[in-house]
This record gives sequence, C-alpha cells and structure tokens, in this order.
Amino acid sequence: MQEEFISEINYDKLIEKSLKNVVVEALKIAERQGLPGEHHFYITFKTDHPQTNISAQLKNQYPEEMTIVLQHQFSNLSVGSTSFSVDLSFGGVLQTLTIPFDAITYFADPHAKFGLSFNLSDETLNKDLDTAETFEEEKENKKVSGSATVISIDAFRKKH
Repeated sequence: MQEEFISEINYDKLIEKSLKNVVVEALKIAERQGLPGEHHFYITFKTDHPQTNISAQLKNQYPEEMTIVLQHQFSNLSVGSTSFSVDLSFGGVLQTLTIPFDAITYFADPHAKFGLSFNLSDETLNKDLDTAETFEEEKENKKVSGSATVISIDAFRKKH
C-alpha cells in the first residue's frame, strides 16, 4: 500500500480533524450510556451535504442547514466511523437522521459551556493566512535567530 506524499501540512485541516474527534467521542459516550447529568448537545449540520440523509420534508424546511438538540427525547443513537444516526421526533413523527461528521458546522454542550465551530469559510481562511503571512514578515524583519517565537492559536480561530 503506497501512502500519498504530502507536499504541505494543512494545520487547519489537522486541527479540525482532531476537534471533530471530540464530537465523535462525546457522541460515543451518549451512545453507550445516554447523556450524563444535565449534558445535552446542540448540533448544527449542512442538510445539503451529499451524505446527509434526512426526510424530504426536513430537507425542504431546512435546505442548507439545521440544528438538532440531543437531550431527553432521542433514540437509537448510533455512531459510525464517518457519520452518526439518531431518531428524533418532528411534529410527532419519528424520523431517522444520518449526519456525516464532515457536515457538522457547530457542536455545543451548553451544560459544560463548551462549543466548537467547523468549516471555516474561505474569507476566514484567507484572513487567517494573511495573519500568518504578516507574522512571517514581522519575524523576517526582526531577523530573529536561534530563538523560538510563540504565537497564540486564538489568532487562527474563528471568532463568534
């Protein structure tokens, strides 16, 4: 098996992959034992993602994006390697939603005061790249030699 040669390290992609794993692990806990205590999840996802599987009614009602809440009334939560599925009631009708992890744009657990945003827009990525380039230019101008410079990851995060 031949591995693909990487010509450039995409740190944004690596960070997003790691943070998505936090979501996967939280969902696996809920799958195994239900949600502990007052924990509950808000999950926003792209309904127009090719692997998102929802009813035509929901797709018509939410053509691009929707938010679901996993708290008291959900069932059959099943976490796979690339997606999860869950049964939720909409207008008294039980429906199964299958949501790929790549479609998730926001995940929060309000009880834990925890939230993550995913899929940075091109505009945000360009701004972050400009910030990184500015940092590199400043470093070159200062002619820093032999010492490390620490920058805050917050400079590259999406602001709410």
